[in-house]
Amino acid sequence: MNKKDFAKELAVKADLSQKDATAILNDILDMIQSLLEKGEDVDFAGFGKFEVKERAARTGLNPRTKEPVEIPAKKRVVFSAKKALKEAVEGSANPQE
Repeated sequence: MNKKDFAKELAVKADLSQKDATAILNDILDMIQSLLEKGEDVDFAGFGKFEVKERAARTGLNPRTKEPVEIPAKKRVVFSAKKALKEAVEGSANPQE
């Protein structure tokens, strides 16, 4: 499912116009991005947590030349699913008969 499809589903479930649903979805995504840019975690109870983690600088190896290469430190966004989400997904993958 992509962003456009998600907005369509939101419009149907919340009885909104597609334009309003798209605007709400964009606002939510902008808020999440803004909080992550500030270094804050975004935690949705029962769903999951978005957080920014830092990777330390390290020395890698160029696979062609086998020479050491300095890899700079960087930040990355990580999503950790909560237990309820994991169980829901696992349950849907293995429906009981």
